[in-house]
Amino acid sequence: MVEELVAAGAALGAVGAVYVMAAARVVKQYERGVVLRLGKLQHAVRGPGLTLVVPFVDRLRKVNMQIVTMPVPAQDGITRDNVTVRVDAVIYFKVVDAAEAVVQVEDYRFAVSQMAQTSLRSIIGKSDLDDLLSNREKLNQGLELMIDSPAIGWGVQIDRVEIKDVSLPETMKRSMARQAEADRERRARVINADAELQASKKLAEAAHEMAEEPAALQLRLLQTVVAVAAEKNSTLVLPFPVELLRFLERAQQALPQQPGSGAGPADRGKSGPAAGAKTGQD
Repeated sequence: MVEELVAAGAALGAVGAVYVMAAARVVKQYERGVVLRLGKLQHAVRGPGLTLVVPFVDRLRKVNMQIVTMPVPAQDGITRDNVTVRVDAVIYFKVVDAAEAVVQVEDYRFAVSQMAQTSLRSIIGKSDLDDLLSNREKLNQGLELMIDSPAIGWGVQIDRVEIKDVSLPETMKRSMARQAEADRERRARVINADAELQASKKLAEAAHEMAEEPAALQLRLLQTVVAVAAEKNSTLVLPFPVELLRFLERAQQALPQQPGSGAGPADRGKSGPAAGAKTGQD
């Protein structure tokens, strides 16, 4: 009798061990378990750790709750200003309701991918080329709202959407390069013209000051001669301004008369051929 009880206990233990092995499931920390019992959803979502299900009756589906990074394939489209572009993006999303992600949609990853491609083509058609190139933050927000609206019913939350690259035709790239070059040349000409205007104003002020002081003109001439001579040129053409002659004439008139001389500077200037002509007449 005892042997029969021992055999029965061993058999029960073996059956229990087999049952536990068949019913035991391990849910990882970043996963949640959704149980379908005879095809019916059990509202109690299994958390991380060891959990038991009824063999051959329950079906456990594990759902990853981590943030998923999914590239959106490049989409060809025509912008609102009739420019053909090719745009690709990347989307970040995560599951916030494991039961909804299992029940409401067949494959939430595929659904999010298709929705992202459709929304990206829609954004391309509604935007101008300048917006795609320089105003991406606003387009990213609009694209995120377009994808997040249907994804909420799938238990999925869109975390972020980023437009990665905008490919343009070669002809458009050359046109944009020419436009940028022309704009830079225009700005360079405006800067040069402004510099010429400022220089002309300064030169006019300098000419006004030199007109009041003839000696300043002479000093400026000498400075110019020194600057030209520093270049070691073989030929130096030096203009002789009339103002310098007037300056020398006034300096000559300002000299004091020599003692014992009966004629002043003016008389000495006239004691040349004019004096000789007068003597000849006498």
